[in-house]
Amino acid sequence: MLKRGVLLAVVFSLGACGGVDPNSPLGKRKAIFKEMLNVSEDLGGMLRGRIKYDEALFVEKAMQLDALAKTPWQHFPSIKEDEKTSARDDVWQQQERFQELARELESTTARLVASTTQPPLNESVLALRVQSVEDACESCHKEFRAY
Repeated sequence: MLKRGVLLAVVFSLGACGGVDPNSPLGKRKAIFKEMLNVSEDLGGMLRGRIKYDEALFVEKAMQLDALAKTPWQHFPSIKEDEKTSARDDVWQQQERFQELARELESTTARLVASTTQPPLNESVLALRVQSVEDACESCHKEFRAY
């Protein structure tokens, strides 16, 4: 009876977390994408008035987003490794295009950071840069993410 209870606990805990090993390539890239989303939402929130604008924090978060934008791609193995992925098979079938969109995202985050290096910061320019980052994310999702 105890074994059955332990087995049920393991099954339910795996189901609750989606059964994704956080140390797997899928788990690692999901964690990075989630962190990127949170940072991006903070940046957009500051510019849209949802969060109090703090210039120093904005600069810090822009640099954080730029660093994060360079990291998830290493966790996409050359062949599809996990059926639980929300990435379409096209990621593996159209690697050149996928990598092109990854570089576009990296370019948009680099431009965002560049816009934070010369005070005083221009919020309207920052808003354009954040929108470019969001657009880069969305274009890749449209082509390569299964919803």
